[in-house]
Amino acid sequence: MLRSCAARKRRRVGPPGARSAPAVLSVARVSPQTLRPEKTTPARAVARHGWPQALGTVLAGLIVMVVVASLGLWAAGAADLPDNAFPRVVAATFVTAVGGTIELSGGAGAIAETQAGLTVIPLSVTLAGALVMAAGFLRPLRHRAVAGAPELAGWAARIAVLWLAALIGLSLGARQTFAIPLGEVGDFFGTSAEVGFEAAVAPTVFFGLLWLAGVFVLALLVSRAPLPARLLRFQESVRPAAYAMVVLLLAYVALGLVIGVVVALTRGHAAETAAVILLGLPNVVWLVFTIGLGATWDGQVEGPFGLPMPKLLDQVMRGPDVSTLDLGSLAEFDGRVWWLVVVNAVLLLGAAFVMAVRSPARVRLWQHAVHMTVALLLTVLMICLVARISAHYGLSVLGIGDLGGDLSGELFLRPRMWSALGFAVLWGLVTGFVGGVLAKGVRRRGAVDGVG
Repeated sequence: MLRSCAARKRRRVGPPGARSAPAVLSVARVSPQTLRPEKTTPARAVARHGWPQALGTVLAGLIVMVVVASLGLWAAGAADLPDNAFPRVVAATFVTAVGGTIELSGGAGAIAETQAGLTVIPLSVTLAGALVMAAGFLRPLRHRAVAGAPELAGWAARIAVLWLAALIGLSLGARQTFAIPLGEVGDFFGTSAEVGFEAAVAPTVFFGLLWLAGVFVLALLVSRAPLPARLLRFQESVRPAAYAMVVLLLAYVALGLVIGVVVALTRGHAAETAAVILLGLPNVVWLVFTIGLGATWDGQVEGPFGLPMPKLLDQVMRGPDVSTLDLGSLAEFDGRVWWLVVVNAVLLLGAAFVMAVRSPARVRLWQHAVHMTVALLLTVLMICLVARISAHYGLSVLGIGDLGGDLSGELFLRPRMWSALGFAVLWGLVTGFVGGVLAKGVRRRGAVDGVG
């Protein structure tokens, strides 16, 4: 009441007839919140990327890879291996998934000698780990406009140090020895042969770190994460093409997963199909992708070995002679193989369209064709390097060659590199040009600034 009377008196001050001045807001009427300075709150908080976040990324990648490998090996029957070897086989699968080396050895003293070797990458385990590690690496970089090279290098180094420790630990655990009966010869001499595997630590560490670096580089190329200033000039041409190739490869994996699930539900053999999906699905679908382009692979399956692949490929490759895998040879067993050409055409045109839409508007049609060609060429080269398989096993007793039967065998699958790369160039030029033409009508205005 007293404040209001005082305010009315102040308003009456002034000569008679004069227009009253505007009332001055009393300090007593100003709330404490009004006097506080306004705080500028960022729209989105920047995620931290210290050691705890690096540990979380590495643990997530390890858990996913180990779980996928364990389920795939369990479906393949590896849980019944003697001497509780299953965990060590899982560790060996992880080692090969990141490009590490598994050395096989064995024998029975002076009586028997084992010659064995294995080169294979379970790409389902590899792909699962790569996706999780890439997501963990990119997460702190979201909502960022700029990221300096020292910051990116420091963040990657933290993950790499912890990843190195995991590589060493799993490499040391990936070793096991199994006893193999020699039949009548073994009974006569009272002995049995042994065969075992052991991870080579040094090559595993080297290729495991190289694999991690490749995952990080590809993640930066594909995503919208900020790049250092010196690399910004490359993102207009490289980033849309890299994104399109990743989408293409994942589309093939998704298509193969759908087909595998349908086959498991309708034709039985659910365990075998699950083993293929969880261990070698990309091995199968990316191989089929290159064959659909026109590439040729040479392969052979002999002895007790079996391919973690559809029966069609096993039928073509099984025998004493080297077999040729291409559209013609596969069509002799199943004429539906020619549909691979149609599927390739549709998916490649879709990838080229995505690349063109994400490219700046000033990119010309011939540049789209060149970008698609280079990207597809590198993609097919990668498939040819990681999808090849080589395995052999032989047992000689008293210096007498391989005993044959279930005690020896050979398996290999390798591409004819130049034919695969040649067809990649042809498909890249055609689909890149057509994709650029299709994207002209849908590219939004101002796309010149959309780097992708």
